[in-house]
Amino acid sequence: MRLSVVVSYCAASGVAWAAEPASTGATSTPRSTASASASDAAVVTANPAAVPNEGVARDALARIIDRPHTIAELEAGIIALPNAPISPGQRGGDTPIVGKIGRGDATLQTGIHVLYRWHRDYVIGAGAIFAPSPTSDDQYGGLTALKRSHSRSYLFLGMEGRYIPLHYKYFEAWVGLSSGAVIVADRFTTEAGAEVPPILGTRDVTIRTEGFAIGAQMGGTYYLSENWLAGANLRGYHWILPDTRECSPIGDCATLSGSVQVFELGLTIGYRLAL
Repeated sequence: MRLSVVVSYCAASGVAWAAEPASTGATSTPRSTASASASDAAVVTANPAAVPNEGVARDALARIIDRPHTIAELEAGIIALPNAPISPGQRGGDTPIVGKIGRGDATLQTGIHVLYRWHRDYVIGAGAIFAPSPTSDDQYGGLTALKRSHSRSYLFLGMEGRYIPLHYKYFEAWVGLSSGAVIVADRFTTEAGAEVPPILGTRDVTIRTEGFAIGAQMGGTYYLSENWLAGANLRGYHWILPDTRECSPIGDCATLSGSVQVFELGLTIGYRLAL
């Protein structure tokens, strides 16, 4: 009797122990599946698929140009006077890489522009442009038999204004006007004769001609970063110089007078400083 009771108790305990894991496993499986589904949905919601946005570059440019700022630009390029050679023996000028241009004068020029931009579409500023390596005629004879050379350099100091109608991603295109003072320097250097102390005189004489310049310009700018930008510009000027030419005591005279047509092509690198 006692033996049968013990056997019955042990059998009941075994059935209950065996059934509990099965029940637990059946219950946990659906719960784990639901939790995984919820986690996957959260991951999909938090990380949507990337979609290309055409307005990102435009918005980036807008954040830059909508805030008032100043720009300092350095320029290097070419100045050409198509109808004004420095002498009959030197036509076309002398420019790096390009060489001679037309039948007038052409040479390297450099400059600096300081600009203020208070509105996304408008810029004003000032600039100085000069020719550091003017074309030279080594066979210039002038009105005497002396062996001499002649060169002609240019300096422009003026104001400018720009209107910027086109803004596309990191690129802008603009048009504008520029005006100011121009100084033309004709330098005649005597190569013959013995060297003498400077107190007795110098071998060269410079004749300066001052006038007024007005012109139109156009160009483009590309933003390399928030602060650095590069660009190119083309300008056409009308120089108004005195009709009477000044001359030296030995008969060398200024080579430009009256109206002169001038063209400039330049490449620029600039730095932007937000205000």
